[in-house]
Amino acid sequence: MSRTVVLQVGDSHRLRLWKDRIVYAGMISERVYSIIQMKWEFVYRGYSLHLFFPVGQSSIRIDGVNLVVDSVTPSEIRLHV
Repeated sequence: MSRTVVLQVGDSHRLRLWKDRIVYAGMISERVYSIIQMKWEFVYRGYSLHLFFPVGQSSIRIDGVNLVVDSVTPSEIRLHV
């Protein structure tokens, strides 16, 4: 049961119930994009991990959830969750 998620820069998406939230942070170069993994958030406190991936990598795993990257541009990313 795969569904497509499209994230613009700054958009967030909860991976699954009781899993982390991710935010697309854009591309830092032509070959590298970034996703922020929000580990814990509570009112004004929390922490997150800034993850970097090569553009050619089609599958990634965040918080135990496998994601397939369909396409990535400087302004958006398309994922199959």
